[in-house]
Amino acid sequence: MAEFFAGKTVLITGGGSGIGFATARRLVAEGANVVIAGRDKDRLQRASDELAAGTRVLAVAADVARPDEIDRIIAETKHRFGSLDGVFANAGVGLNAMPDAITEADFDQVVDTNLKGTFFTVQKALDLLADGGSIVLNGSWLVHRGMAPGSVYAASKAAVRSLAQTLAPALAGRGIRVNTVTPGHVATEMLMDMTGSEEVRDLFRSQVPAGRLAEPDEIADVVLFLLSPSSGYVTGQEIVADGGMVGSVPG
Repeated sequence: MAEFFAGKTVLITGGGSGIGFATARRLVAEGANVVIAGRDKDRLQRASDELAAGTRVLAVAADVARPDEIDRIIAETKHRFGSLDGVFANAGVGLNAMPDAITEADFDQVVDTNLKGTFFTVQKALDLLADGGSIVLNGSWLVHRGMAPGSVYAASKAAVRSLAQTLAPALAGRGIRVNTVTPGHVATEMLMDMTGSEEVRDLFRSQVPAGRLAEPDEIADVVLFLLSPSSGYVTGQEIVADGGMVGSVPG
């Protein structure tokens, strides 16, 4: 894919860690320019330093739950690179709580980040996104399997999946493709913090027919496929990368 990505520019929200950072690292290795955005300025700086690609990396501290801050991401991207060839709307927050314990503030944080942030990231990037570009949204396996403490989070990700299906025909006239990558359990910092112990992580592994957690790079591989011409006839679709968890019962 190196010949395609060389000189191309991709925006990645939530790019300072986890799947977003793994995707940025792969794109930089393929010769792309990357814009990584996230709320934590120090984390973004560490990510930028690790990517070690000089002016080919732009780090912008911003909260996608606030559309005015997305405006700043786009403005800085335009100033540095002029245009975009791809967008990975990856930023998201989790919520592990039973329905009767969820506050309005909890609800707003999840929906504002996962749904509103994703929609306005795409909308505001469109003026910079080249015709024939590609947009990838980050979904969740919880769209397919209900879990009691995951009601609001899963609903927000179901809406993201629906966005890909509706944005795809809306943008098809420009040759822009829109798809969703749906990870299962991935060994990111967020999952490590959420699980808290190896015992809980073993429980998660037991739910996966493949018998292990995914590495962030394995999800990044799917994102690069969806960003590249290799998926040129794929739009409005979802690729589930979950080690078989959604569709199969572990042996």
